[in-house]
Amino acid sequence: MRTIPQIERRRLELMEWRHDLHAHPELAYEEHRTAAFVAAQLRAFGLEVHEGLARTGVVGTLSTGSGPSVALRADMDALPIAEANDFDHRSRYAGKMHACGHDGHTVMLLGAARRLAESPTFDGTVRFVFQPAEEGAAGARVMIEEGLFERFPVDAIFGMHNWPGVPVGRFAMRVGPIMASLDTFDIRVEGKGAHGALPHLGVDPIVAAAKIVDMLQTLVSRNVDPMRAAVVSVTKIHGGEAHNVIPERVELGGGLRCFEAEVRAELKRRLRLVATSTATALDARATVEFGLSFPAVVNTAAEAHLAAEAAAAVVGEAQVDTAAEPVLGSEDFAYMLERKPGCYVFIGNGDAPGNCMIHNPQYDFNDDILTVGASYWVRLAEAFLARRLA
Repeated sequence: MRTIPQIERRRLELMEWRHDLHAHPELAYEEHRTAAFVAAQLRAFGLEVHEGLARTGVVGTLSTGSGPSVALRADMDALPIAEANDFDHRSRYAGKMHACGHDGHTVMLLGAARRLAESPTFDGTVRFVFQPAEEGAAGARVMIEEGLFERFPVDAIFGMHNWPGVPVGRFAMRVGPIMASLDTFDIRVEGKGAHGALPHLGVDPIVAAAKIVDMLQTLVSRNVDPMRAAVVSVTKIHGGEAHNVIPERVELGGGLRCFEAEVRAELKRRLRLVATSTATALDARATVEFGLSFPAVVNTAAEAHLAAEAAAAVVGEAQVDTAAEPVLGSEDFAYMLERKPGCYVFIGNGDAPGNCMIHNPQYDFNDDILTVGASYWVRLAEAFLARRLA
């Protein structure tokens, strides 16, 4: 491991920062304390700081000349989960928790910003983008809509996420799609209420909804090339209030995930057709609404190769997986990669027994990777600006 010595010497301080942020989690667009901490640190490092983009977003700028520019992004928000841990830095706020490691992401980028500000051996500009509301609230899209790339121009942007199960000191990435698109859907099935003993006098939306759920399983199995990954999950269904009453309506919902725009469009078209046609066949009526929508996270080739080189400079080439399996989870960093070339990588959060996956009430970010991630960010920024100047 070749972490940067100056960063390594501040390991304990980085841990203190991370524990403080973990103990004070804030949900989407509520990251006021976190944003204030980030802004204060960036100013102390001597950076130009802008606050308030997407309400609580922070952008720090370190510029040493007229060279190219690169953005490094970290997310700041927590999740509405009740923490089950009992260590000293557990959440102080009921029902809120850093269960995805954004506390660690924030601190790794802060550690890199400090080191780059101390030793700016490049000609160009680094933008440190601290994004709010990644967890399902599209903070990246809002930052872009409010002028992120117009006000803070960059040639490329990079992101990073910790990943439990991947050993400490290992990175994973790939050219092309690395995380899936997401389209949430809600289906309202309307029938005709009746007494449970007299179903022939009504139109049962529960039966229609059950048939729709069953038929939706064919969207992938019979409409998507088996060599092209996709998943359709119905994750909620609500209907009825009594044992002897056939209700008027049933509501169900879930999500579509895939990696390719063509597959995504076909899944949405088929879902609407299957839901409405199945309901009609049973004399019911179904309406479909699509809600939360993220594109796939797609890494560009040149930037992915550069990210791999930067990671190898820290952990060694053997510890960098450049052909990682893509993940069917989604990330709103996708919006940034739609606008700019870049790369999103996974950094190993550890593979010890009992190491929790993200979004688990017992999860905790692994402090052992704070200096690894911060060193990667520094090497990446330096390599990007040096290569662009070559």
